[in-house]
Amino acid sequence: MKLCEYLILFTSILAISSASFKVRYDEFAVYRVTFENEQQRQVLQQFLGKGEQKYDIWYEGRNEMHVMVNPIEDRTFRSLTYMTGLEVEVFIPNVQKLIDDEQPLEERYNSDFNWKRYHNLEEIYAWLDKILIDYANVTEGLVIGQSYEGRDIRAVKISHNTGKPAIFIESTIHAREWITVATATWFINELLTSDNSQVRELAENYDWYVVPVLNVDGFVYTHTNNRLWRKTRQPNANSDCIGTDGNRNFDAHWMENGGASDEPCEDRYAGSAPFSEPETEALSEFVASIKDDLRIYLAFHSYSQFLLYPYGHSEEEIPQNKEDLEAIGDVFTSAIRNLAYGTEYTHGTTANLLYIASGSSIDWAYSELDIQLAFLIEFRDTGRYGQVLPPAYIIPNAEEILAGLIALVDKAKDLNYI
Repeated sequence: MKLCEYLILFTSILAISSASFKVRYDEFAVYRVTFENEQQRQVLQQFLGKGEQKYDIWYEGRNEMHVMVNPIEDRTFRSLTYMTGLEVEVFIPNVQKLIDDEQPLEERYNSDFNWKRYHNLEEIYAWLDKILIDYANVTEGLVIGQSYEGRDIRAVKISHNTGKPAIFIESTIHAREWITVATATWFINELLTSDNSQVRELAENYDWYVVPVLNVDGFVYTHTNNRLWRKTRQPNANSDCIGTDGNRNFDAHWMENGGASDEPCEDRYAGSAPFSEPETEALSEFVASIKDDLRIYLAFHSYSQFLLYPYGHSEEEIPQNKEDLEAIGDVFTSAIRNLAYGTEYTHGTTANLLYIASGSSIDWAYSELDIQLAFLIEFRDTGRYGQVLPPAYIIPNAEEILAGLIALVDKAKDLNYI
């Protein structure tokens, strides 16, 4: 074989290998770091900011942070936390093992759509096609736009009669949060099939719009290349880093108060401008088109077990109906706690309960579209599994969210929002 033929063969093999390359996280550990004061937080944030791709913040709260650490940086990270007096606990010793164990062996070759495992976009869309046929009298399939890579962003509308108050659910804006799409599809199925009287009341007295996967490109990428990818997949000008945090890309106090990043390589990059991403632009245009009927906006996320409401851009600015939002939060968290699982949720504003986060979808829905009930729900858990929640928890999580939503909608009705 001639040299040029060898080069062509090598190039072909390299291309195939690159296309099928999947990021691994062998010996990557996730640490829980606890703060005693704001100075310690700032020291850690500055250090992590210099780590480029060596560190990944999975969760940041008022008093703690969960950080995934590349094994080559483990000693440096431990030294830094020791010298600054930070309390450190290993939450996950080997992230790759969690990923390897994520799909049950007995379910890996099961073609049935169920909630015993996580499904890819092709399987989810095939299931949507099926329910649109099986329940054609009460469902409508909608394409609200296309992603950067040209995929349809699909929604399903469930409506038993016209003219009912509408509730909108946005799910999987962060690609790696697989529990959100699993819960969204389970919830759709319950609205269509359950004979529980409370669920039937939800299904029949309201119009439901559900987008199971908003960040379709990122979600596909988590299945094919990198399980922990978070952002969209649109390239950024003058940078080798791809993607934007969709939940920092809405036109609501965009980039205010340090509530997002202007660095394209960071997970919380806000984009080049509000609605720079085709996915968030499509969602905003669709939601705006139904705003006259829309009473509740819900955003599904994971993890940390919170019910959050506006605002995220400021600790001082409080929503004018905060008392009602608190009352709804009380019944939501109580309903979940009262289930057999006894799971504890906490509720409050994003800025006061978590951190400053500007440009979020719920802040946009609340402040720009005047949707007075806008909530972001952070699902299970509190860090034991974090971004890689085993499928055994899909149904328990979904049952909790259903109980919470029944209580939430009922209280909203009592308060005359719907």
